Amino acid sequence: MDLLNLQNPVFLVYTVAASLMVLKIMGQGWMTVYRMLKVNGGWASPEDLRPGMINKAPDVSQLESNDYVERSRRMHRNDLENIPAFWISGLLFVFAEPSLILAQILLYGFVVARLLHSIAYATQRSHEVRATFYTLGSVIVVLMALYTLNVVLN
Repeated sequence: MDLLNLQNPVFLVYTVAASLMVLKIMGQGWMTVYRMLKVNGGWASPEDLRPGMINKAPDVSQLESNDYVERSRRMHRNDLENIPAFWISGLLFVFAEPSLILAQILLYGFVVARLLHSIAYATQRSHEVRATFYTLGSVIVVLMALYTLNVVLN
């Protein structure tokens, strides 16, 4: 069977999970923009103070750090640090031909872990809560990589 085909149920699961993570990353970027516009601040660069349709009355205070905006930026950065490893490990995992149930548990498990991590971050839960969801997602990526290595090396 051609493994990179939507007729392959494992690849289908990967495609859904990977697509959801694309939407998560892109959505977090838009959330940051929304938050910047909502507070009219937290701009990232000096050139953002040039007058335009969105920022009609620029003020130097708009460049000051704003925790509401910075929290979203940190969430976005965290996604960018973690989700690409999932995409790579997950795709290699598809080539290792795991069972469908294992693929569903690991691939969808990562998606759920990332979403719960984001909710915990957005609602300012403790580091321990965020770390729990981060750890779950990280362990899933490592397990997929180890599974793949085991198939390849044996």
